[in-house]
Amino acid sequence: MTDWTLSAFSDEAGVSCEEQIAALKRANISRMDLRSIDNFNCTVLPVPHAKEVRTKLDAAGIQVQMFGSPIGKIDIADDFSVDIQKLEHLGRLAPVLGCHAVRIFSYYNKANQHHDAWRAESLRRLRELSSRAATLKLVLYHENERHIFGDLCKDVQTIARELRIAGGAFRLIFDFDNYNQSGENVWENWLHLHQVTDAFHLKDSRAGQHQPVGHGDGYVQEILVDALKHHWKGPLAVEPHLSHSGAVARTGPSGTANVAYSKMPPAESFHIACTAATGLLDQVGASYH
Repeated sequence: MTDWTLSAFSDEAGVSCEEQIAALKRANISRMDLRSIDNFNCTVLPVPHAKEVRTKLDAAGIQVQMFGSPIGKIDIADDFSVDIQKLEHLGRLAPVLGCHAVRIFSYYNKANQHHDAWRAESLRRLRELSSRAATLKLVLYHENERHIFGDLCKDVQTIARELRIAGGAFRLIFDFDNYNQSGENVWENWLHLHQVTDAFHLKDSRAGQHQPVGHGDGYVQEILVDALKHHWKGPLAVEPHLSHSGAVARTGPSGTANVAYSKMPPAESFHIACTAATGLLDQVGASYH
């Protein structure tokens, strides 16, 4: 039996907690990656409101798998204390929502400083975040993302070498689509990163346009089969991006919305994405819950 847990970025289905619960229930997914809810980003979600959200999620049998925070999605010249404050707030929310995993990024370089300087400052910030996370009993999950330091495989490998310790407070997400959007061969990246991959984001594209996962050029099926073969364990999250809902637009996504789904209500394109993901997992023979 594999130990794969499946969630989804349910804010792509709707703004309100009720809309997100309904979309997850329809897709038969019992976990969410909480990025925004009821018009609050997770990093500013008031504790009293979080308690109300938890009551609704518990009643629906839904858990929060990961906070989809924007931490690390600022420039290396920006005030780092802002990210520390966001992390500390998530530390306060963690016991309320029963979630201790936090998605993060590794900083832009808008002034195009030398790569060595970018690397040094990004790693300095990531080390500080990791140290604070351990104190707060949080676990950080770094996502490869366009234009941040941890965009291309070679720099993600640097982050892994410098920060990731098996079982520690710093881990790595493998986002198929972001590597594809960056022009790298996703399969080759997997061969380099499979031993340091702790989570997957199920997102895909072809020619820059987002596709239901498994229908793009991200080698998703092949990589999941290989992960299964090598007894990989961890969380997976459906991140549709098929239509640029308000939730997606605020992330500054790479790629374009899929024209076939762009005019659909967000809940419909979200459901298509979730159905594609669960169908693919079933096809490869993964056991997930």
